[in-house]
Formats: sequence, structure tokens, C-alpha cells
Amino acid sequence: MLHFTKMHGISNDYIYVDGFRETVADPERAAVLLSDRHTGVGGDGLVLILPSEVADLRMRMFNADGSEGKMCGNATRCIGKYAYEHGLVKKERMTLETLSGIKELTLAVRAGKVERVTVDMGEAVLRPSEIPADFPGERAVDVPLTVDGTEYRVTCVSMGNPHAVLFVDSVADLPLERLGPRFERHPAFPERVNTEFARVVGRNELEMRVWERGSGETMACGTGACATAVAAVLLGHCARNEEITVHLRGGDLAIRWLANNHVEMSGPATEVFHGEIDL
Repeated sequence: MLHFTKMHGISNDYIYVDGFRETVADPERAAVLLSDRHTGVGGDGLVLILPSEVADLRMRMFNADGSEGKMCGNATRCIGKYAYEHGLVKKERMTLETLSGIKELTLAVRAGKVERVTVDMGEAVLRPSEIPADFPGERAVDVPLTVDGTEYRVTCVSMGNPHAVLFVDSVADLPLERLGPRFERHPAFPERVNTEFARVVGRNELEMRVWERGSGETMACGTGACATAVAAVLLGHCARNEEITVHLRGGDLAIRWLANNHVEMSGPATEVFHGEIDL
């Protein structure tokens, strides 16, 4: 039997397995089985919390289709909460090894419970060849991209995983089930792409929906919120080094693109239930 914990960061929900105590022999297959919302536990994917030789903890995350992702911002916050409350790392500042580098987590703790986690998500990568995105030049900011015969203006950012951000008049009426896969698998993105559809609400305030590669539309995406905030600053919609509120379908995140090019993300994490399942 495999023991697991269901957690979510503003409704971006994953199945978490404590790799200090449990072993998952085939995480790709397990992610597909467990993520199914009809026949499994249900979630946007599977996250393994593992020992690390270079940080306090190590994360591996797998999308609902079994593909391994390099980074998930909402998952990092949940890992911080789990590690502290379950005694894996009893520190209010901890480090987490990911495939996109080591991330620093700062926990806001009250009465032994983690209420909020701030994550240093690292530097925003803007060079297209490093994202990767097939556009010329040093940056792909407000560049044209034709999808299904329609030209869109996109800004490309990597937060450890590739993102294409576009600003629209309304996010509520988007046919995301149709558009999302077209962007995700567009030839301009050799490793596929996460796509954020955003609207400017006010000064330093954005609304966003996201199509995640390998998972489809999710209620929230931490790296996507970071990429969207960076794109909004580059386009003059928001201010650098100030807190930007990003409203997602699952809740709000606070993002700040610092002068040193690092992006900070702050938000809650919630533990839903524990269980066991025979794979």
C-alpha cells in the first residue's frame, strides 16, 4: 500500500508522497493512475518529497500525463508546509532541490502551523534559446505568434519551465480547451509550453487563467503567475520591485520581480487529507 497526502496551493492540487518513508518504483505510471479524478485520487499530478545531498529536501514532480516537470511553484509551498508540520525539516527557512535549481523557502508559522510560504523562485530567464522558444534576439517580448490562423502577441519567460504569456480583454470567455493544446504543442516551443492568458485589472493587479503542459487547465500555477508578472512589468502594466497580485481561478498569489532579477512568490498551502492506495 502506498501512503500519500493530498495537498493544494490555491487549488493547484497534487498527490504528495513522503519519499523518506515510501518508495514509488514507477512514478510516471503512478502519476497517471493517481491523478485520474474518476478512478484515482485525483489531482494535477504527483510530487515526491525526497532526501537531498545539497539541500534540506529534494522535489520530483510529475504531471497528470506522467511527464516529469522541472518546477512547480505551488508544490514548493506545499512541500514547505508538509516538511515543517511532519517534522522532516523543523526550520522556518529551508532549501529545496528541484530540477531547475535550489529554491529558498521562508515559512510564516503560527502555533506550529504553516500559514503562508514565500519562495525565492530564482531568476526570470528571458533569452529565447534558454526558455526554449524559437524566436530571434535576446528577448521575445510582445512578439507575434500565429495559432490556428490567428495572430497573437506573446511574451516568453522561463521560471525553470517555459511560459508564453499573452494579455487579453477577458479571461472568462476564452475557449481554453481548444486554444490551450494549440499553444502547448506549437512548433515555436520545442519542449512544449505553459500558456498564461492574462488581463490587467489595475495597478499591480492581474487576472489569469493557465493551460499547463501535460496537465491542461489548472486552477492555479505558481511559475505561471511569476512569468505573467514578469511579462506585465516588461510591457509596462506593472511595476518592478513592487508586489503584484495575481488572481487565479483557485485564489491569489503575491509576486515581486526584484531588482536582482529574482522572482519572489508568496501564498498559502493547504493539507486536505491522508490516504493509502494499492497501485
